[in-house]
Amino acid sequence: MNKTITVIKGDGIGPEIVTEALRVLDKIAQKYGHSFTYQQIDAGGCAIDKYGTSLPEESLQKCLDCDSVLLGAVGGPKWDGVDKNIRPEAALLGIRSAMGLYANLRPAKLFPQLSGASPLKPEIVARGIDLLMVRELIGGAYFGDHITEEKNGEKVATDLMTYSEHEIERIARTAFNTARKRGKRVISVDKANVLDSSRLWRAVVHRVAAEYPDVTCTDMLVDNTAMQLVKDPSQFDVVVTENLFGDILSDEASMITGSIGMIPSSSLGEGTRGMYEPIHGSAPDIAGKNLANPIGTILSAAMMLKYSFDMDAESEAIEAAVNKALDDGYRTGDIMSEGMTQVTCSEMGDKILENI
Repeated sequence: MNKTITVIKGDGIGPEIVTEALRVLDKIAQKYGHSFTYQQIDAGGCAIDKYGTSLPEESLQKCLDCDSVLLGAVGGPKWDGVDKNIRPEAALLGIRSAMGLYANLRPAKLFPQLSGASPLKPEIVARGIDLLMVRELIGGAYFGDHITEEKNGEKVATDLMTYSEHEIERIARTAFNTARKRGKRVISVDKANVLDSSRLWRAVVHRVAAEYPDVTCTDMLVDNTAMQLVKDPSQFDVVVTENLFGDILSDEASMITGSIGMIPSSSLGEGTRGMYEPIHGSAPDIAGKNLANPIGTILSAAMMLKYSFDMDAESEAIEAAVNKALDDGYRTGDIMSEGMTQVTCSEMGDKILENI
């Protein structure tokens, strides 16, 4: 099977971690008889430096013309002062919007080999952490109108959080369909005691839930969810929420697992094409030093094989190879602990490759 993958190495540690993921994909292609064609594009800060914009039209078109997109990381302090319309992060918003990627799936799973890295108490960790955040990705406050104006002698800023029924319905279906493949439990997060958009959210989610009688659906206010995630994360299976709440909660969920360097994510729309990326940033302080953790990117490639290419066995082979490397005691600096063997970014890639 031949698949075309648009590759965005991006900024900071992006080129290093994506390189390791591509090596893993090449090994999978060789072992399972596939062919992956990579078309590399510039997006983010590096594109600003070259073209004066974070998302050149040619780069966007290649995202639209491929089978899926693999992204490393974009951004960094170097570009903090550029116009907001061309900041590195604007490239991600532009790609998501153009590709219609409305659902962000971010697992927060504690690897047993790294249980000591979690900031939570051992008795909480012992109950397990294995949840999936399903975040609406192209609506809400991030995509609403942003207005700063003068009123009564001072500046007033307004950001509109807007949701329509169809936007809520499609992300709810994503959550319920995903829950059927997991623990069949959905917690819908909102702020319905204050916000009109949340009251509509809750009503539509309940309507969709009626079509999934085999899945339990529970409402939870966003502030309570933030507390419950650190009090007892084992109670969560699939969490579905709107864009702003999901951005914050998914970062919180990732940190309780011990390291953001381990966590992949996928952004999906109506079809099979998606964008896959690790959740960490560009880490410019260690860029080019071969110190980054490539596992989040490698597992993002595994998610791509599963969700976009229907290659479950190949995806599971990558996950097993990562687990074997951890079982054998290999650690990058961010997950290093006493008694383990510290390795570089490329060496971790080597160890994972050996296990495929």
